[in-house]
Amino acid sequence: MTKPKQGRGTRKARKTTMADYAMSFERLGQWISKRARSPTLRHPRATSLSMLDGAVAAVVAGPVSMASEEWVCPLLGVDPDAFNHDTEEFSAIAATLMRHNAISETLSTRPESFEPLFVRSPDGEVDPQPWCMGFYAVMKLRLLVWSRFLPPNGTEHLMLRPILVHCIDDAGRPLLPPARRTLGTQPIIQNAWRNIPATVEALRQFWMPIRFKRGA
Repeated sequence: MTKPKQGRGTRKARKTTMADYAMSFERLGQWISKRARSPTLRHPRATSLSMLDGAVAAVVAGPVSMASEEWVCPLLGVDPDAFNHDTEEFSAIAATLMRHNAISETLSTRPESFEPLFVRSPDGEVDPQPWCMGFYAVMKLRLLVWSRFLPPNGTEHLMLRPILVHCIDDAGRPLLPPARRTLGTQPIIQNAWRNIPATVEALRQFWMPIRFKRGA
């Protein structure tokens, strides 16, 4: 990716790294929220930091390497040309790519410390759905490759279930049928979010031989 063009006559300090361009992660959350409410701008598919975090995790742990424009543009609601200019949009892009690098490094060097950015209420209640919906949004970009995980009777499906059990389809219905959301008399969904960090690492390990094989 080429560095974006800076305006003529600027006296700002020269930017040489992605971190120089990136807005803070907290500001990125505000930027996403504002853009999602805009009556004129293209809306981002990731409508919160938690959803963006889940989407980035899917890119890192997924079956294929994806060009930045392929997943960043729909998640942030920007056009590919935004990668070429030093604007607020590119600052958001840079922050997203920084998050990608951070998750990739964590999963590569210390996967046991990976912590999804789940939404938490003031009393500590966890809502994993936005994160899982972000993960699923990236899956849908390459759904054919992910399709081996979707048949409910397949072995691979069990690996992905802690994430899919929190997802809904475009009509707002649970992605998994009721019979697949319970185990005996206990609902799978109740504590499934606790297994998501291990699920992400398991997926990364599963796809690694395929994703990084010679000539791929």
